[in-house]
Amino acid sequence: MAGIRTYGRHVRVGNWSEDVVLDEEMLKDFLEKKEKGELVFQKTNLVKQNMLKKIDLTVTTDGWLHFGDVVILVNPGGDQGEHSLGWQTKRDAAAVSMHLDPSSAAMSSLTQTPREVTATRAVESCGRTAFVVTSVDGTPEGETVKYNQSFAFRLKDAFAGELYLASDQRTFLKCARRSRLQEVSLSSHTSFFTCWQVVYLDPQERMENEGLPVPVNKKVLITHCKTNQCLAVLGNYVLWTAYGKEYEVVAQTFLDSHKAEREMNHWLLVTADPAVQGQAMTDRPHAMAAMSATEDSQHRGTEGGAEEEQNIGREQLTLCSSRPVTLLSVRHKTLPRSATSEDTAGQERKPSALTGRG
Repeated sequence: MAGIRTYGRHVRVGNWSEDVVLDEEMLKDFLEKKEKGELVFQKTNLVKQNMLKKIDLTVTTDGWLHFGDVVILVNPGGDQGEHSLGWQTKRDAAAVSMHLDPSSAAMSSLTQTPREVTATRAVESCGRTAFVVTSVDGTPEGETVKYNQSFAFRLKDAFAGELYLASDQRTFLKCARRSRLQEVSLSSHTSFFTCWQVVYLDPQERMENEGLPVPVNKKVLITHCKTNQCLAVLGNYVLWTAYGKEYEVVAQTFLDSHKAEREMNHWLLVTADPAVQGQAMTDRPHAMAAMSATEDSQHRGTEGGAEEEQNIGREQLTLCSSRPVTLLSVRHKTLPRSATSEDTAGQERKPSALTGRG
């Protein structure tokens, strides 16, 4: 029983004076940390506020991707054939995001790298999902990004420092947590590990589109320059985080029987909707959400041209139906009377008969 307090500090027994002073010092330290914002719950709330802070995406009027644009990387999800690999047949749309546990971040430095990357099903632009397309070859901001051109994805919000999307070949000690495939993380410095490029989706037209501008809000492939592996989201590997159930993100190319990349490698570089302020293109309620501004105008022009052709066809049909046509049946075929050969020959014989009678 030695060393155990059997009485409260108000009871004047033992070292009661030391206990009172110790409690006063602890209260004083608590109030000082609270004023400076150094308490654990204060740091946790600060991290959550920065991670979930709303970020405005770039509005593109020409439909192309430019250096300096703020976008979110969205995998549209899918349900085709993943059961053949033992995977689930349905996967929701997910956006690449930084995984930063608020409780652990409150106890350590926010700039500690590398940071884990996950795919969240909350497809919205915030501090953990918004990326800036950054040049690595000296191309000025505002220039269009071309297919197979190297660039980097930098996290927009710099509350945790400048972090770049990076990857490297997997090893026994450095790989994804669940799938053990090539890991994707966030690095604090630029290098060849942080270089990515956009590749055309259709492999049969990939060489023809090399060097052309990259459209936004359209399915493309994002390939790592060093390892030549495509960015992928794995719907069957679920990570339970402080932000809910999220998917694992790796760098791995998955091919189908036709040697084409599967749906887990398909990505949308989503920008803001020019018609609605602060709304991403994925939030548009109609079917044109996945089209760019240029494709939208072209689609509307095609619909207008089709309607005009239909109206012209109706007018021609009305004119044809209003003309009287005499029909004659010849050998079970219905032909216009003016088109028969017998009628033409009879018209040629009438002038000669009148001449002979005269």
